Amino acid sequence: QVQLVESGGGLVQAGGSLRLSCAASGLTFSSYDMGWFRQAPGKERELLAATKWSGGRTYYADSVKGRFTASRDSAKSTVYLQMNSLKPEDTAVYYCAATTRYCSTYCDIPLFYNYWGQGSQVTVSS
Repeated sequence: QVQLVESGGGLVQAGGSLRLSCAASGLTFSSYDMGWFRQAPGKERELLAATKWSGGRTYYADSVKGRFTASRDSAKSTVYLQMNSLKPEDTAVYYCAATTRYCSTYCDIPLFYNYWGQGSQVTVSS
């Protein structure tokens, strides 16, 4: 049984930081590309960051580039999203996701992902 279990969300003031964690079990972690998405009320789910199982450069959306850092620890089967300089517009539910689908660059469509975390609420107050 595959599980992605997220932790680390919460309430923070603008300019603050949070770190999300996503622990995977029941899958061969090293074979999966991992993505971080978020979804705000009334908006579509958007890809924020993605790492490929084969390594290489991490993808970042323009909206978070320079502020968010994604990383993966294969020994712990865990991915992280370090979020700095948070803004009120970063308020959303954040999801980690795993995929074995081949994408030439990064899989940016939610439908391409096989497994999802339960979601973590991040609220940034002004």
